[in-house]
Amino acid sequence: MARDYYGTLGVGKDASDQELKRAYRKLARELHPDVNPDESAQARFRDISTAYEVLTDPEKRRVVDLGGDPMESGGGGGGFGNAGFGGGLGDVFEAFFGGGAQGGGQRRPRGRVQPGAASLLRTRLTLEKCATGVTKHITVETAILCDVCTGSGTNGNSKPVRCDTCGGAGEVQRIQRSFLGQVMTSRQCPTCRGAGEVIPDPCRKCGGDGRVRARREITARIPAGVANGMRVRLASQGEVGPGGGPAGDLHVEVVEQQHDVFVRDGDDLHCSIRIPMVDAALGTSVSVDTILGGPTEITIDAGTQPGSVKTLRGHGMPKLRSGIRGDLHAHLEVVVPTKLDTKQTDLLRDYKGLRDRERAEVVSSQTAAPGGLFSRLRSTFSGR
Repeated sequence: MARDYYGTLGVGKDASDQELKRAYRKLARELHPDVNPDESAQARFRDISTAYEVLTDPEKRRVVDLGGDPMESGGGGGGFGNAGFGGGLGDVFEAFFGGGAQGGGQRRPRGRVQPGAASLLRTRLTLEKCATGVTKHITVETAILCDVCTGSGTNGNSKPVRCDTCGGAGEVQRIQRSFLGQVMTSRQCPTCRGAGEVIPDPCRKCGGDGRVRARREITARIPAGVANGMRVRLASQGEVGPGGGPAGDLHVEVVEQQHDVFVRDGDDLHCSIRIPMVDAALGTSVSVDTILGGPTEITIDAGTQPGSVKTLRGHGMPKLRSGIRGDLHAHLEVVVPTKLDTKQTDLLRDYKGLRDRERAEVVSSQTAAPGGLFSRLRSTFSGR
């Protein structure tokens, strides 16, 4: 005797798919094994799962309406029997609580017109250009608006039409069997790629994309004070979007070239000056070509010690979008001669005789000069 599938779900023979789904949800919430462990409830749950699977299948429902039972032939295998749970847990919850194509949360087609992606290019600048700022004229190759269809993607007066594969929804659905019955899942339509419409007569130049690739000249104003890795944003100068959508931004990243003399540390500059031992003892002056101020004299005081630092305030890099400049730090290296002729040797011996009280000695680390080698090593290893 044929089973009463309509009676199992508690619906009439004229019940729509939505009424079948509502009835199945209501009973499943009460009878699911995770909610109701009673054996009789589990048996009823298998029955309503089978009934829901049969009545949502047009061919099987037609057999039921003719007085037959499609599950008695062995071809159905509803309920827990032959179900392949391939839809994933998310699909089960979708069947229970909505979502997807059958519920009220159906996604809208994304449309053909989309915003363009941001673009990135790099430009190499010398330290001098970073200090003064520069206007760069750059050639870029990006997607621009098609000048034939002006972004519509169509040929002449033709128009986009609704996609036949998805019916304009932008997604296609398929039914999978699970131990709960039939579960409907959705994915992006492969024909229109989610747009919901297709172009039967596309533009001959852009092929329906609404954009083409081309070289163009842009002007980028790099402000004074930029540093390596900084980016300048050029609004709406990037890629035009699909379907002629608004262009994204173009970011110009600065790659700062290494300088032969100066080392940059933020807004400060550092350089090394090698001075002969005699000049360190007697004092002298050295001319340094600064980045922005031209040649500048640095005074070396008499008795300057190795490792001393002379700082020139305001001779460093300009702070970004500010009139303030960093400092220039000149690190002094005292050069001791390695080769002396006879006259030079005699002069140094005479000098040594005049200062015979000066002797090499081992001193306490507490009294060592604060800028000496031992002090620097101690600071390094102690983490200070």
